[in-house]
Amino acid sequence: MAYTGDVTPRGLADVRELEHLTITKYAVDPEMANNCYLLLCRDTGEQLLVDAADGAESLIQLCDGTLETIVTTHQHWDHHRALAELVEITGATTVAGAPDADAITEQTGVPIDRTVGDGDTVSVGSCELRVISIAGHTPGSICLLYDDPAGHPHLFTGDSLFPGGVGATFGNDEAFRQLIDEVETKLFGPLPDDTWFYPGHGGDSTLGAERPHLAEWRARGW
Repeated sequence: MAYTGDVTPRGLADVRELEHLTITKYAVDPEMANNCYLLLCRDTGEQLLVDAADGAESLIQLCDGTLETIVTTHQHWDHHRALAELVEITGATTVAGAPDADAITEQTGVPIDRTVGDGDTVSVGSCELRVISIAGHTPGSICLLYDDPAGHPHLFTGDSLFPGGVGATFGNDEAFRQLIDEVETKLFGPLPDDTWFYPGHGGDSTLGAERPHLAEWRARGW
């Protein structure tokens, strides 16, 4: 079946097969409906997990106990509840945005092995993910861009961008302005309409589907 990105917590994963990368989307818990994304390099077999959000046992089964890297998109508690257990079992290298790294360690007890920022790259086998820092939801939130050489770009946005709007800024007007400015200039500005994005909760979308609504989001303030 064709990939849709529609998953239910603790239900079946949805799998997208690209030429060099397999993307497996899995929703872990009914309370927060966090999405986790397992990326498998088809050339080398190496694996990377975007957000060890919860459900360590299920995630271990998903990756068959082998994981080279875990990227945490931001410091909020619901995105790293399984981080400590997965690192203990797999020995995976941990990666996070520099401004959020200390908070993630304080909350999980897990040191961040590598801190990253704008323009850095994170590899999964022969595939390269470019880091895009998007502040506002948290100071150190990051997105990961895989520019598929055989197709369109794929963007993992954490809680910075969703279908229908940007992430929550909890009533902080300055943080909202920063978030929507950076989403507009760093994501919508340089990336094409066919960029498919994968958020930290809920369904996926494309930048083309959301682009007409940017002014509306800015005007409503959330």
